[in-house]
Amino acid sequence: MASSTYRVIGRDTPKVDGVAKVTGRAVFGADVKLPGMLVGMVLRSPHAHAVIRSIDTSRAESLRGVRAVVTSQDFPELVIGQATARGTVTPRDAYLSQEVMARDKALFVGHAVAAVAAVSRDVAEKALALVNVQYDPLPHVLETRKAMEPDAPLLHESLLTKTSDEMSEKPGNIAEHLVYARGDVEAGFAEA
Repeated sequence: MASSTYRVIGRDTPKVDGVAKVTGRAVFGADVKLPGMLVGMVLRSPHAHAVIRSIDTSRAESLRGVRAVVTSQDFPELVIGQATARGTVTPRDAYLSQEVMARDKALFVGHAVAAVAAVSRDVAEKALALVNVQYDPLPHVLETRKAMEPDAPLLHESLLTKTSDEMSEKPGNIAEHLVYARGDVEAGFAEA
């Protein structure tokens, strides 16, 4: 390899923490224990698309060592058009808020449904196992092109497709359809 005129690029990087790691003396975030520290864990949906009929956290909340159990019901619901301190809630705001924690539907496998804070990892794991979620699984699509078809199962029943000059009348899985055009495409191909 040719010698480099750069100080970093093309040079070996010293492994300043290598000895600490191989001897087990390195401290990682999971090794840190502070007074009063809690452990948080998240219960996630096993379904790609499902209505959440109910979430019962009472057994988890009563477990000794559990300090908090939260679901989407513990957060304010953002309603499209609602006035807030930051302005009016847009469709994007409302849909993004559902990404944090599933409210009425799980939209993907792994969608957060509930979270617990407990005094230890063991207690947090036990608490998650005590959260009872009732799902009604819905049809789902695994390929983007199929999700864009008119008869595909809808993720958001109220999502209208925005085009450059109008909104669709019928809900779909496409949030926005944009066309960018510049110049004469046919002339460009002819000149190429």
